[in-house]
Amino acid sequence: MADTFRLSRRNFIIGTGAAGLTIGILASCAPGGDDASDTDAAANAEPNPEVNAWVHIGNDDVVTIRIARSEMGQGTLTGLAQLVAEELECDWDKVVTEYPTPGENLARDRVWKDFSTGGSRGIRGSHQYVREGGAAARLMLIEAASNEWEVPVGECSVSKGVITHGPSGNTLTYGAVADAASKLTPPTDIKLKDPSEWTIAGQPKQRLDTIDKTTGAQQYSSDIKLDGMLNAAIKQAPMRGGTLASFDADAVSSMPGVRKVLEVDGQFPGVAVVADYWWQAKKAIDALPVEWTPGEGSDFSSSAFEAELDSALEADEAFMGNQKGDVDAAFDGAAQIVEARYNAPLQNHACMEPMTATAVWTEDKCDVWCPTQNGEAALAAAAEASGLPIAQCDVYKQLLGGGFGRRGMSDYVSQVVSIAKQMPGTPIKLIWSREEDMQHGFYHPITKARCQGALDADGKLVGIKIRLAGQSILSGLMPQALRNGMDPYAFQGLLPMGKSPGAEDQTLKYTFPAIQFDHAMRNPPVRPGFWRGVNANQNAIYLECFMDELAHAAGRDPLEFRLEYMQDTPELAAVLRAVAEKSGWGSDDGKARGLCAFYSFGAYTAACAEVTVDDDGKLKVDRIVAATDPGIAVNPQQIDAQVAGSFVYGLSAALYQEITFENGETQQKNFDTYNSMRIADMPEVETIVMPSGGFWGGVGEPTIAVATPAVLNAIYAATGKRVRQLPIKDQNLRDA
Repeated sequence: MADTFRLSRRNFIIGTGAAGLTIGILASCAPGGDDASDTDAAANAEPNPEVNAWVHIGNDDVVTIRIARSEMGQGTLTGLAQLVAEELECDWDKVVTEYPTPGENLARDRVWKDFSTGGSRGIRGSHQYVREGGAAARLMLIEAASNEWEVPVGECSVSKGVITHGPSGNTLTYGAVADAASKLTPPTDIKLKDPSEWTIAGQPKQRLDTIDKTTGAQQYSSDIKLDGMLNAAIKQAPMRGGTLASFDADAVSSMPGVRKVLEVDGQFPGVAVVADYWWQAKKAIDALPVEWTPGEGSDFSSSAFEAELDSALEADEAFMGNQKGDVDAAFDGAAQIVEARYNAPLQNHACMEPMTATAVWTEDKCDVWCPTQNGEAALAAAAEASGLPIAQCDVYKQLLGGGFGRRGMSDYVSQVVSIAKQMPGTPIKLIWSREEDMQHGFYHPITKARCQGALDADGKLVGIKIRLAGQSILSGLMPQALRNGMDPYAFQGLLPMGKSPGAEDQTLKYTFPAIQFDHAMRNPPVRPGFWRGVNANQNAIYLECFMDELAHAAGRDPLEFRLEYMQDTPELAAVLRAVAEKSGWGSDDGKARGLCAFYSFGAYTAACAEVTVDDDGKLKVDRIVAATDPGIAVNPQQIDAQVAGSFVYGLSAALYQEITFENGETQQKNFDTYNSMRIADMPEVETIVMPSGGFWGGVGEPTIAVATPAVLNAIYAATGKRVRQLPIKDQNLRDA
């Protein structure tokens, strides 16, 4: 086994100096090949001067912007690089990005702050300090040039990375003064540009990873190759709560390529086969005789839990999430009461790249290469599994082959370190099979809702109740974050305004006379997770489909009915009006349309869907017009792509996807039973990006919530049938 290893054509640059420690890996790790001269050159190369933690500049004027957030297809790397480059005033054509490591962040007092990427906070949670980093670097570079010329700083200006001394006309590039700038004291008085002045940010710039993705050059964690590397496949208990009883290693030890069969211990146990190639490991793990001991949850059944949720909808006890006015009086005096029940099933993230990580363990060091949405959590998991101090561990973040919240968890990191620890000095790459990935996810929570509305004689809504019943994500993942037992995340998009500064981005933007929204928590023995859009997805369905039902019960136009209760939130009314106008709402063209508007993750979103349901009850989603107001739009082109991409994900779930359990085991183990939208199913998507300014909202998650309610409401417009049970799947939409 190899005791040392290297990354082909790329190497880690480790340097110390007054400008600060630099321990980095390029965001695009390009393994493969045996060109020793390339490797040696990389190893011996001087690191580019670090102007500050965010900006490194080479003597070739290439600007490397260091980004702590993760890239998983949403364009965060490009968007954050735009913000830094805007304040830096560099040449955008010379910008590249790389990830710092969480170990370096820890060693430098968390100079890059938060490494977590979730909740649509990649940009809105870090825009201030990354812009300040770019602006500070610009001031330092200009100061370095003025020092060299011995002229006042005020006589110097910069454009596209070229500093000019006005009176003399002398110029210097950033690369020429970067080293001198790195030795200066960073400024403390930093003024940021107003978005109206932006020329790089706010523009539809091409993503920095587009070319490599288009040509196939982009490298992911599954592509990593290290000298002497072996490959591991894992098997975990198929039933909830099961534990490993025994396995017969001798039965597969002589199979081609097999090096070792071992137990994976720790918080996420199992058994693994290590082999020369992954397919050899996979064939051996499939053939390995394994006995499991059932545990708590091993008899879990989806059908039995459905009955428990139905009972919870009628339970006396529930956590109150939003209460206003006298709801009982509103219902007692109502001319009409409308009631409907909806459900949202368990769903897997189903990332295209299954869980994977590579690790090397020695008595002195543990290094991990992995796609993660939370580098610091991955580092903590690696340290715990390694048995080493956290300062002797590090994580080199890779581009994610899909995240959607799943890679905020670090179970696969713990597992690969457990395996590597049993084979010291040998790089081990663990890849889950698709079946393992489907069976051992952190699933979107299962919930149901009972919605009730009270209308007066004029068809006005005087009171609304929504009882949520089902799983709590926080209870399963972070019980310490519960508030007196309540999970506030369960009420995303439904919370009262002005009650909690930390939850203002998830508040209800309708103004109703009387409200009662509560949650009867019922937790199955299934790991919950933050699935793209989280609880805003089903809450938008419950609220917006029910608003449609209320409008029709009142004999009102669904657009006008909604707008009547948005008078205190003009931003939400604006996006709703925009989609209605662009889609042709109210026109006499025979098309079936459905509306939705929702606020979550700090952004205002709306959609209008057009559908066709044929005589056999088959659904075709023809078109969706979507509007989003994120406040500030860093890259309109990326926002447009994110809206369409979120609709693929959300509509796949609405149309096809659910995870069910029998005897504690998932019934859906691959894409043959857990389907996704095909290109032919995808509707035409027209996006209206309408930033109103003054706030920083999310993009990737708030937009997903409006697609499904709009489609469900359009189905009713086409057929007169309400779909309240998801997924739609094989339901005949023409049946009464």
